[in-house]
Amino acid sequence: MEINLNRTDYLQVGVTSQKTMRLLPALGRKATQKVAVADHDGVITCFGMKKGEAVPVFKTLPGHKITRLDLGGAIGTPQEKIFVCAGSEVKGFTKKGKQFLSFEANLTESINAMHVSGADLFVCASYIYNHYCDCKDQDYYLSGDKINDIVCLPAENLGRIVPVLACQDRVLRVLQGSELLYQIEVPGPPSVLELYNRDGGTNSEDILYGTVDGKLGQIRLTDTSSSSKWEIDNEKKKGGVLCIDTFDILGDGVKDILVGRDDGTVEVYGFDSSNEPTLRFEHVLSESVTSIQGGCVGKESYEEVLTATYTGWLTGLTTEPQQAEAGPGEEVKMSRETQSKVAALRAELDQLQMKVLQGREKYQQTSQSSTAVSAVPVFSVNDKFTLCQDDASYSLALEVQTAIDNLLLQSDVPIDLLDVDKNSAVVSFSECDSEPNGNFLLATYRCQANTTRLELKVRSIEGQYGTLQAYITPRLQPKTCQVRQYLIKPLSLHQRTHAIDQNRPMNTLSLVGQFSFAEIHSWVVFCLPEVPEKTPAGENITFYFQNTFLGTQLEATYCKGEGHFKSDNISTISILKDVFSKEATKRKINLNISYDINEESVGHTLRMIHPKLEYQLLLAKKVQLIDALKELQVHEGNTDFLIPEYRNILDESDYLVEEYKKQPAHLERLYGMITDLFIDKFKFKGQNVKTKVSLLLEILDNYDLDSLMNFFNEA
Repeated sequence: MEINLNRTDYLQVGVTSQKTMRLLPALGRKATQKVAVADHDGVITCFGMKKGEAVPVFKTLPGHKITRLDLGGAIGTPQEKIFVCAGSEVKGFTKKGKQFLSFEANLTESINAMHVSGADLFVCASYIYNHYCDCKDQDYYLSGDKINDIVCLPAENLGRIVPVLACQDRVLRVLQGSELLYQIEVPGPPSVLELYNRDGGTNSEDILYGTVDGKLGQIRLTDTSSSSKWEIDNEKKKGGVLCIDTFDILGDGVKDILVGRDDGTVEVYGFDSSNEPTLRFEHVLSESVTSIQGGCVGKESYEEVLTATYTGWLTGLTTEPQQAEAGPGEEVKMSRETQSKVAALRAELDQLQMKVLQGREKYQQTSQSSTAVSAVPVFSVNDKFTLCQDDASYSLALEVQTAIDNLLLQSDVPIDLLDVDKNSAVVSFSECDSEPNGNFLLATYRCQANTTRLELKVRSIEGQYGTLQAYITPRLQPKTCQVRQYLIKPLSLHQRTHAIDQNRPMNTLSLVGQFSFAEIHSWVVFCLPEVPEKTPAGENITFYFQNTFLGTQLEATYCKGEGHFKSDNISTISILKDVFSKEATKRKINLNISYDINEESVGHTLRMIHPKLEYQLLLAKKVQLIDALKELQVHEGNTDFLIPEYRNILDESDYLVEEYKKQPAHLERLYGMITDLFIDKFKFKGQNVKTKVSLLLEILDNYDLDSLMNFFNEA
């Protein structure tokens, strides 16, 4: 069953955070619902719709930035009390806007996730979880990695409190009191949690999760274990999931899953006869969707999907049919209601234009006086720099609350810029002098008139580390610019994983020295992505990593005064050795470094590179044949005489040419990895083989795995 939803924009508030908009319970079965939304100005706006107009119920005064909004109330009664958290304070308001609670949680950091259930309040700062009952301390837990969200299974149905934390290290942690009951591995860093069906489903034990890399899933939690019910992969490379809700928008009696993503995609998943989720509706907004709710807002009896976006737009996708469109030679008669609405909007637009002109004149006059102080306009930027597992690249998403004029990218390390289909900006490159100034990339993106969101992809080379800087200039007067910095780490293509294959041939690097646990942890944070900044609890720690490009692995185990690092790739060990030596020298720490190199690992790594290299070389051969095959096709009139392999090449010619455009960078990368492996293998033996690199490149140009292996062994 397909669904048709029509877009309608209601109003705009300030910049919003994730999960800061909720619908208040309906008073009647088909009545419209009030909307509560909170923004970065600290304002809570509650409004309802009357005759197609958004009518405010109440609006609070500005204050600290609000990071979460939730609804609560006594168990068994309508959940219509509004709770918000700003900084480390939680405030409660009635549905009429009267404040009845102001609770200071006394946390050193701002609250970034909150859940309210009856008299129980669950709040999380970066690594800390706190549970309060009637504003009195109950439980406390220190997480091993950053907490992104929290949800609690309904205690009134289960008879016990079961909080679930979504943590950055790809784990959901299920708590009991102040202790960890068990943890569940999920396929990506979880960004959002929601109760399935808003109440945990028939058993009150089902939760939905969304991940930073766009995956979705449903998990059932029991007393001692969990089971995955379904999981949707992000094959189409859509944005990360920011919000989820469950609501029957299709009207088939089965609750649907509503999903909002950070690239503006809104999705509705229905369930088929085998209870598997299938995509039934998709709509793309121009900015990230921070909150999503299903309900009835615009008109009685017409249900809709209500979304809040980053810049504060509240937009409905409603089942209400739009007015009939005019056929050829026909005129559509506007209803009086619509006519008066258009007239009111025109009048408002004229007023705003007058205000802008007056403001501009006033600014020009005051700026010429000797006592004038130039004020730089402040604007909010939402940025995300994440490693994409599928193509071993980094995605940089930038979102500004006003239109972007241009973006300048500067990097002091060699990186490649990759094409992004969604990107409509025009890019131009400037010449760089990498030697004296350390500039390897200068690129400018010029944006179209109303672009508020820009997505880029960059690919780094492991072993080369530094900083990527983005200079963001919005369309504001007077001109202003914000700079954001992103670290390109030495082992930038590694991502955290839960376990590794211990049967691979491993090389080992061991460190011994007068360093503290915090110091060696800071070195690991400097080298590898996805490691928590905070020093882990306990006396030692083990992390596992996988290289997203090659699939090689790394195990890092360390404690005070000692560290052991194992990898099946010699180059990984070599990079770590160089960086650790540098960092220890900076801090005047005497390090004793030892290593154990496994000769078999070289052949193992070359075999892992082989399929990628073979594919790229085969691609080049296929592209060279395309023109000749097309000529034959024109000459003969058809392709029936060709062997299937050649017919295939012709059928896929567009795709092959597109892939080949990216090919020089791919081949260069693979050649670079093999060259590094060759140099690193002999570096650990105390030999310098840089003079033999030209011979190695000759062998790579006439590539054959056996001859390459022989060259490595004989050199």
